[in-house]
Amino acid sequence: MAGGKKRTARPSVFQTTVNSIWQDKHLLLFKPEYTLLVAAVLWCVEVGINVWVIQKVAYTEIDWKAYMDEVEGVINGTYDYTKLKGDTGPLVYPAGFVYFFTALYYITDQGLNIRLAQYLFASFYLITLWLVFRIYHRTKKVPPYVFFFVCCASYRIHSIFVLRLFNDPVAMMLLFGAVNLILDEHWTLGCALYSLAVSVKMNVMLFAPGLLFILLSEFGLMKTLPKLTLCAIIQLVLGLPFLLVNPVGYMSRAFDLGRQFLFKWTVNWRFLPEDIFLSRYFHLALLSAHLTTLICFALRKWKRSGSSAWALLKDPSERRPMIHKLTADQIVLILYSSNFIGMCFCRSLHYQFYVWYFHTLPYLLWSGGVKKLAHLLRVLILGLIELAWNTYPSTTYSSLSLHVCHLIILLCLWFNPTPSPPDMGSESHKVKRQ
Repeated sequence: MAGGKKRTARPSVFQTTVNSIWQDKHLLLFKPEYTLLVAAVLWCVEVGINVWVIQKVAYTEIDWKAYMDEVEGVINGTYDYTKLKGDTGPLVYPAGFVYFFTALYYITDQGLNIRLAQYLFASFYLITLWLVFRIYHRTKKVPPYVFFFVCCASYRIHSIFVLRLFNDPVAMMLLFGAVNLILDEHWTLGCALYSLAVSVKMNVMLFAPGLLFILLSEFGLMKTLPKLTLCAIIQLVLGLPFLLVNPVGYMSRAFDLGRQFLFKWTVNWRFLPEDIFLSRYFHLALLSAHLTTLICFALRKWKRSGSSAWALLKDPSERRPMIHKLTADQIVLILYSSNFIGMCFCRSLHYQFYVWYFHTLPYLLWSGGVKKLAHLLRVLILGLIELAWNTYPSTTYSSLSLHVCHLIILLCLWFNPTPSPPDMGSESHKVKRQ
């Protein structure tokens, strides 16, 4: 209309959001609210990094051929676990490992197509990252700039996934899937996937004390038993072909808690004389310290104030006073600290074991109770841990520095104040039982 005012288009919500982020772009790296945005960018970067590593860095054979030899024995009809072995020794993993790597055996042309196997493990890496980032998004505890250290910065983690093809990443991928299901309150599915993770490698059992505590806290004893039974049934069904042939052989090999480790591969106890490292008394001392620390954390840090340990055995509706439902932050903290305590007192840590807790370290550091622990100091601790795991062969100093970093994190977790309970009337905290 002539002489009329020219109408200007109003900016869309998307444009407003982009403009706001651009104006406060420094907040992108420091505000947990931007976790998904930063994580999405880093995830896309990781696609390129993994392709580059596979194409440009030489593959190193360590256990892949042994894995293929072990599952080939099963394919050929051997179900006695004591007769299954590869180049590096006997088969010492539960039955889930056999099924998973049998599938990889066929997909990779009997294990000969190494390049295809590397790309499969790169996909496992990307799936793991997505699951880890989803957990960080749910908890909103860690500033996004730290995610650079969770993915792009670690040579050792890329090596474990795409240059070594260990089974540890497979177990941890399933574990993080289980944690996501639990956070979404799909408890039965979460427990089932957790059991599958254990069936690939037993290190996932380090999360078991925390998971048991969470189940008892959420459901009480009687409603927890069916979920524990489900976990046991999954192990029984997976192992049944081997249990029918040689049950003692299967249990002693697949779940060997007393297996001796070689001193030359240890990352955490290099400063000890070898005879002490191999001593059964030393192993018993570590086990005692592990159990004692777990009990202390369960009674003083995991248990909510005002409730007794015996109250966990009761149905939540019968508890007095009423115990609040666990938040996502509390669930993750209990699970991650349970695993971390186990790592602190492991009889030996080998290089591929780094993936057992690597993705949980930022969460543990930023959950610590020492509020004045500067961001720079936290990043320094992450760097020292990375350096210790990349020092080959390990030295007295690298092992000692690893223990010092573990001790600092453990003390920070111990002095972490118990999170305040959620509002019971809040819609987001209503109990959803499955």
